[in-house]
Amino acid sequence: MSDSAARDRDDAETESALAHPVVAPDRTAAYGDHPDQVIDFYAPRDGRTAAPLVVLLHGGAWRAPYDRAHVSPLADFLARRGFAVASVEYRRGGEEGQGQEPGADPVAGRWPETFDDVAAALDALPALAARELPEADVRRIVVTGHSAGGHLALWAAARHVLPEGSPWHLPAPPPLRGVVALAPIADFATAVELGVCGGAVTQLVGEGDELEERAVHADPVALLPTGIATAIVHGEEDIVVPLAVSEAYVDAAAKSGEMVGLTLLGDVGHFPLIDPAADACAIVAEEITQLAW
Repeated sequence: MSDSAARDRDDAETESALAHPVVAPDRTAAYGDHPDQVIDFYAPRDGRTAAPLVVLLHGGAWRAPYDRAHVSPLADFLARRGFAVASVEYRRGGEEGQGQEPGADPVAGRWPETFDDVAAALDALPALAARELPEADVRRIVVTGHSAGGHLALWAAARHVLPEGSPWHLPAPPPLRGVVALAPIADFATAVELGVCGGAVTQLVGEGDELEERAVHADPVALLPTGIATAIVHGEEDIVVPLAVSEAYVDAAAKSGEMVGLTLLGDVGHFPLIDPAADACAIVAEEITQLAW
């Protein structure tokens, strides 16, 4: 496929995924004092109880203009599949006062706040879900995320592997059924080499010595093996986060002695994975189902 045809495909897929109306949550709860420290809860639409809980981390290159609203149709789609859903918001880069140059593209991520928030949200989630979403079974949690959110999903499941001095370190593996990462920014070195999302990785964690120092706390590849069941779904025609990024993670996992599932979707780019109108979204739901039930 030519570059122009690939861009046209990506534009059409993006337009489709983002054309759905925002779906309001059933409840929203705060896990901190900042306005972005909130979780939206969606109850299973079939009225079931003891439903597996899907924790959803949105993408958008860790940049402020992209919030959880654009994955609310996916949250509703999963709720209609019988899941309870917790859609997590977190602080992103490019906000006022974050060194943003006038007219420049938003900076990706905030260090360490983005990671502070995801850790805090996951830690608070069982108690918040028990209060706000009694339909959820907090003993059956699957974490999923798309793109930059896929990175955060892999990271959240690996906090017990972090250095013991890390503020996000967990003394034991988190109680998860597994992780389903959707076109994740899963390997920093490959993502930097390919210039993924306009250099988002180096904006998130820095360059040179800073990147090397922070990668041991933030790069999913540096946190292998995790011992947590992990599946990746990636479109073969993805030009936003190329397939090579996921392949590098899967290869590194194998070298660490861990098998990570990789489901490749032919003739699919980046955004159909979160588009309820796309067949790819049903495959995502099936991958979650295999871990949750």
